[in-house]
Amino acid sequence: MNTENVTFLDHPLIQHKISMLRDENTGTNEFRKLVEEIATLMGYEALRDLPLEDVEVKTPIETCMTPMIAGKKLAIVPILRAGLGMVNGITSLVPTAKVGHIGLCRNEETHEPEEYYCKLPNPIEQRTIVVCDPMLATGGSAVAAVDFIKERHGKNIKFMCIIAAPEGIDRLMKAHPDIQLYVGHLDRCLNDDAYICPGLGDAGDRIFGTK
Repeated sequence: MNTENVTFLDHPLIQHKISMLRDENTGTNEFRKLVEEIATLMGYEALRDLPLEDVEVKTPIETCMTPMIAGKKLAIVPILRAGLGMVNGITSLVPTAKVGHIGLCRNEETHEPEEYYCKLPNPIEQRTIVVCDPMLATGGSAVAAVDFIKERHGKNIKFMCIIAAPEGIDRLMKAHPDIQLYVGHLDRCLNDDAYICPGLGDAGDRIFGTK
């Protein structure tokens, strides 16, 4: 498994909340809140290298130069639909971030993902881009999403997932070794139906209460 440029986030709070996500008895409302909270904690780490610039601020005491995020050019791009559950967690950290969307569906003949919707903030090439999807299973959707962003000239790309299988990490990082990948927890493997084991089921269904 290729783990160069991969960061495994082992913070106790992230691990605790992921364990709660796994529980089949966790209901839709709690599941949705946990995904958002985990995204906030992961975003704190993933955005650690945002560029800063000194700006002038007048405090009640005096005027000083103090650091703020440079340019505020951050784009959050969830992969529809489950990735939507992570957006609010990241925007709670950076409310000025722009939000794009990538919609993918599986071709029933080739079993590969196909784009049905892609709308990215402009100019995308000047932004730090955070792609988010709770699950990185086979890696097919993740690779396709990054492909679409690069085709539109996106360059500085980070990918955030809550749960990942080794197969997905390997496929994504072989296809796009230049991106940064942030993983909440590395699970054991994929089963014959391409579900992550032990996993947490279908993240989209559990976030939106569908079957």
